[in-house]
Amino acid sequence: MAKRPSHSDFDSYYQALYQERWPALRASLLAERSPIALNDGLTGPYWLDEASLVAARTLAVERGDAVLDMCAAPGGKTLVLALALDGEGSLTANDRSADRRARLRRVITDHLDERLRLPITVTSHDATKWSLYERDAYDKILLDAPCSSERHVLTDEKALRTWSPSRPKRLAITQFAMLAATLEAVKVGGTILYVTCSINSGENEEVIEKLHTRRAGRFREETADLAGFEKRRWGSIILPDANDGKGPLYLCLIRRMS
Repeated sequence: MAKRPSHSDFDSYYQALYQERWPALRASLLAERSPIALNDGLTGPYWLDEASLVAARTLAVERGDAVLDMCAAPGGKTLVLALALDGEGSLTANDRSADRRARLRRVITDHLDERLRLPITVTSHDATKWSLYERDAYDKILLDAPCSSERHVLTDEKALRTWSPSRPKRLAITQFAMLAATLEAVKVGGTILYVTCSINSGENEEVIEKLHTRRAGRFREETADLAGFEKRRWGSIILPDANDGKGPLYLCLIRRMS
């Protein structure tokens, strides 16, 4: 019978990645979170990690933009994008999971008035195959990709039982497929924000590096100088041990060039 993953297996894996920083980072991931309330423009407050708010705003959505939120549930970042559109343009909020889409719809209905909801369409496409549905269609795309979510794994025994060292590798394959799809879905000159809540470089900067290798010359990284974020080879990450519990959250802003 296969041995179940344990905290020691998980710790050994991330100790190798973060070395002497891991104990402090691990403690910060286990600490109680301190979300902030997104209020302005909403019909009721929505609580989210401050780093998530910063990330969604980094896409710099403007009135009239055509925007895709490729993996939108639970919906906090969708609210930020909708507020930026201010009732103009379009926002496609996508999630393949029926349960997560139901939650997304509730968040939209409970927090946005009719005028702000009007530009939003909720869809259920497989994000890895987006180019089969649309190409060259959006000014801006947010890809908040499914990831290891180590903070959740550390605090949930069920999640720990499904974790293994191979899981980040499997996720990175899906993440790359989604990211490659965004490069076809965004207009030339448009921007893509790739986001995860993982602390694993294989799911973060290495995914962007793979896109650079396989789609050379088709995009460039845009500067995103954000307080508390640590620069990586591609993109930046904010880690809770150094930022009063904010994050973890990785982001990379890129612009399609051809």
